[in-house]
Amino acid sequence: MRYSNLGEFFSTGKEALAKGPIAIVFCEDETEIASTLRHHLACGFAQILVLMQEDFLLAEDVADKVHRINSPAPTTQVVQESINRLIEAAPGLWFYYCFNGEYLFFPFSEKRTVGEMLTFHTEERRDAMLAYVIDLYAGDLTAHPDGVSLEDAYLDKSGYYALARPDASNNNYPKERQLDFFGGLRWRYEEHIPAARRKIDRISIFRAKPGLRLRDDHTFNDEEYNTYACPWHHNLTAAVCSFRTAKALKRNPGSSFDIETFRWHNSIPFQWHSRQLLDLGLMEPGQWF
Repeated sequence: MRYSNLGEFFSTGKEALAKGPIAIVFCEDETEIASTLRHHLACGFAQILVLMQEDFLLAEDVADKVHRINSPAPTTQVVQESINRLIEAAPGLWFYYCFNGEYLFFPFSEKRTVGEMLTFHTEERRDAMLAYVIDLYAGDLTAHPDGVSLEDAYLDKSGYYALARPDASNNNYPKERQLDFFGGLRWRYEEHIPAARRKIDRISIFRAKPGLRLRDDHTFNDEEYNTYACPWHHNLTAAVCSFRTAKALKRNPGSSFDIETFRWHNSIPFQWHSRQLLDLGLMEPGQWF
């Protein structure tokens, strides 16, 4: 189905919000739109909403399996407003959001669906899930000058770290069970990344409820949603493997000519499998086995 805007979707396609989990994919350009949608269809989402510009092409094999909604370029404000409108329209449903060129992985995702994972997560009395945005990049920038290649994808095996998240309302005392996470290309090329955009943590998976609002830093106005675990034990976390930073660094004239290769001594080929991410400590299975 295709809709001229979110308003038309709410008027004529709202039945798509009857059951979750629902994936929201924001398309910044036409890079890997089809592979992004195929990957998330395979994850088992009940519905996928694709917010994209009207002139973007969508592959035929996925066009009839998703809800295409015309939308302006996904600036921070557009993303924030769109998600908050969907939260208002579908309280109680689980949502996930990402951008084109990003791929969700969660523990054992090759054999279990996202719905099965969220059933367990709900039983753990959790309403949100922390995800780490793990930078992917092409190993050969001569062959792939935009930094994007599914067949030649690499990631950093180390170089990730966390800092306490200060609470401005409490004399900058660290917030409980909240950390700011860093690493990947945003850390290695931080001189080209605005300070506010260097974190790699994102609350990508969450359950909508009345009054919930996404903020412009990928956190929510309910502080419990921003925690990495509950008070009594570790919880599941996920990974969003993303070409966005590589793509931006190579398309930005201010950084593109400074980067001949993204590879360094801690680069390894990405295996497109959750086991690799678990072994590297880039997501947590919690109590789910």
